[in-house]
Amino acid sequence: MLLSAVRAQRIRPLLRAGWLALLVVSPWAAADTELDALLDQSERLEPLRTVLAARDGRIIAERGYRGHRTTEPTNIKSASKTVISALVGIAIDKGVLQGTEQPVAELLKDDLPADPDPRLRRVTVGHLLSMQAGLGSTSGRNYGAWVASRNWVRAALARPFEDEPGGAMIYSTGSTHLLSAILTRRTGQSTLSLARQWLGPLEGFAIGAWTRDPQGIYLGGNEMAMTPRSLLALAELYRRGGITASGRRLLSENWIEASWTPRTRSRYTGHGYGYGWFATRLGGEEVRYGWGYGGQMLYVVPGLEMTLVMTSDTQPAGGEMGHRNALHRLTGQIIESVRAGGTRLE
Repeated sequence: MLLSAVRAQRIRPLLRAGWLALLVVSPWAAADTELDALLDQSERLEPLRTVLAARDGRIIAERGYRGHRTTEPTNIKSASKTVISALVGIAIDKGVLQGTEQPVAELLKDDLPADPDPRLRRVTVGHLLSMQAGLGSTSGRNYGAWVASRNWVRAALARPFEDEPGGAMIYSTGSTHLLSAILTRRTGQSTLSLARQWLGPLEGFAIGAWTRDPQGIYLGGNEMAMTPRSLLALAELYRRGGITASGRRLLSENWIEASWTPRTRSRYTGHGYGYGWFATRLGGEEVRYGWGYGGQMLYVVPGLEMTLVMTSDTQPAGGEMGHRNALHRLTGQIIESVRAGGTRLE
């Protein structure tokens, strides 16, 4: 394979120093250089702020573009839905919730409409997690009116049904906000407090600022501040099967498997969707990923023991879908580079 101009420029001094034999017998240096060159080129993605990649828990690439750093908090937008999913899984493991088949109406009975649609009784915790509640969306063009309402929980429950519970995926931040409300009502503690208790033992994980609704419930599924390093810590927890680097179990393997099992598909991308995680193939590998508006991404590549995080400006110049597709392509290229031999496991 011909060396790119960037790779050639970096390797030429080694050739002059007589390192040709080393390069011939060891593909690692060339492959690592290819990854470096790839991340150099990625600066052309104008909205992109940071990239983090790890393999087997070891960071293999870390970049901040245009003055941004992986240690500074950023609004992860809907990537916070993946955090809510983790908290629901822990709540089920702890017996706070009965399981994904538990009806939502019994958990939020004080917030039901005066004359509720009978289908509301069939909506379960699992339906909220997989965006299959059937209720009209509170996202997109409906988001502004929803957050302008006096009670976000009641407004989400009062949305008209557009499908049967368990039907097609209807992406709605209101669904994950209902989960935040359920956790708060069941425990008597805020969702932020629960996150700090239940995920606090995870090395490197922390939540900063987080928006609350008029009743003080933290917004389930949006407006959460985390650093890229914190997002990587969450992705690593899932990659390790729910166990921290120090050996403490925070999530059950069953919950991770359930979360990564597609139950429906996005009408926009065709990618599968489980409990707060999308599923697809990138670079020839099975990938599970969380997504936030503008390009706030966390990826887990189980087959390569790899995790990636990318954050972006929340107003992508190339359009939301165009930039997200560009990040998927970049992820596929990183996967191919790593699989080709670079950044091997020690």
